[in-house]
Amino acid sequence: MSDEPQETGNSPNHGVLYVVATPIGNLEDMTLRALRVLGEVDLIAAEGVEHTRRLCRRYEIGTRLISYNQNNRRRKEPGLLEKLRSGRKVALVTNAGTPGISDPGTLLIRRALDERIRVEAVPGPCAAVAALSVSGLRSDGFLFAGFLPSRSGRRRKEIEPLVPEPRTLVFYEAPHRIRAMLEDLRDVLGDREAVIAREMTKIHEEILRGTLGELAELVGDGRARGEFTVMVEGASGGTSGDVPETELRERIKELLGREDMSLRDVAEKLALEQGLGYRHIYKVCLEIQDSLKTR
Repeated sequence: MSDEPQETGNSPNHGVLYVVATPIGNLEDMTLRALRVLGEVDLIAAEGVEHTRRLCRRYEIGTRLISYNQNNRRRKEPGLLEKLRSGRKVALVTNAGTPGISDPGTLLIRRALDERIRVEAVPGPCAAVAALSVSGLRSDGFLFAGFLPSRSGRRRKEIEPLVPEPRTLVFYEAPHRIRAMLEDLRDVLGDREAVIAREMTKIHEEILRGTLGELAELVGDGRARGEFTVMVEGASGGTSGDVPETELRERIKELLGREDMSLRDVAEKLALEQGLGYRHIYKVCLEIQDSLKTR
């Protein structure tokens, strides 16, 4: 018998669970495929029925809606699974973005897969990816940590293992906890460069950049409204290739000698190449540039 995992396949008699991404703010971000699927399925399981009803009304979608969220999932899952087993098609949507990403929809998806029910992604908006794409932080590799615990002690314990992580860290946070969360990140990780995005794609969209300490002060003056995506630069001390410091400095000297590259260009290039934090590289570049000038 082969040791390789066996593909179980999907039951031909079962329906389909569509995991449908919906706008995180601007309703124009709906994809054509998402509109078609929501119009064709037998049922839409929505985190917030009234919220999704507004979306359906905008696009003249008359599919029946039922509530499925963190509070009622245990009560609603059996009925949804029975409909899927009987051949019905169900669309799962959250209030904003992609279901299953820091969302209880993961549990329904897992149950459907366990019963060999086909699960199909209808991709689209995701707050974490949208915010990271305009953050200016390293994005060739990142660690998505979702929501941290609400209590400071537990939150700090979850942050501690992330201290040496060289990739960009991405979190979600609620407005009433954002300042305390940023302060905990600063105290545990150090006062790193960070970006926070709130109300992405909405009228009051705002993206703030600075150190964790600076951002904690900013959101403390009445800005704490709307859901937040928090992105923090990775650890400066390590690289994906463990490039020696002497080799890094030689590379910086080489690039600083080029007339077509500014100090910022050099720092950005090496931060991407080596997987190091931009601030760390920039400081080393400044140090080397100053030493070259004094010669």
